[in-house]
Amino acid sequence: SNSNIQPWRLVFAQGGRRDRLQEALLNLAKQQPNISPLPSAFQHYRQELGAQVYGAMGITRDDKANRQLAVLRNYEFFGAPMVAIVCMHQDLGVADALSVGMYLQTLVLCLTARGIGTCVEVSLADYPEIIRNELNIPPELLIICGLAVGYSDPDFPANHLHISRESVEKNVSFQGD
Repeated sequence: SNSNIQPWRLVFAQGGRRDRLQEALLNLAKQQPNISPLPSAFQHYRQELGAQVYGAMGITRDDKANRQLAVLRNYEFFGAPMVAIVCMHQDLGVADALSVGMYLQTLVLCLTARGIGTCVEVSLADYPEIIRNELNIPPELLIICGLAVGYSDPDFPANHLHISRESVEKNVSFQGD
């Protein structure tokens, strides 16, 4: 419960506000691509996911132009008419981020249950100043991620993927006497 502080803050954008945010993000992402680095022990996850997603779209590893176009879809919110920016106050910590994550997952599950598609977009957090400027988000709020909200395109190949997961045994240990 962590004192019931409810640390999540969401800012939703649609219509012209969403479109201006998209334009600003696309302009900067084209000029200054920014993919957050991962520690080397976790790089293979990104590579495996890329192979699955781009493979479903018919994009090979050597096809840099189409890979870049696919990456830019993040900043178009994958065509969704609404985007939410998920934030948390900068003075809060890991336990509070956990609460934000639980809230976000609950929101995603509720929207999915109502037939509304979502896509959590961590990549949006790589451009916090653009988002702050376009959506008037105060500096004390950390931008954690975005959430594209709309109806999924059933014909888009990547929407049919079943992304692999590690086995339970790799990530969970059960201990007892």
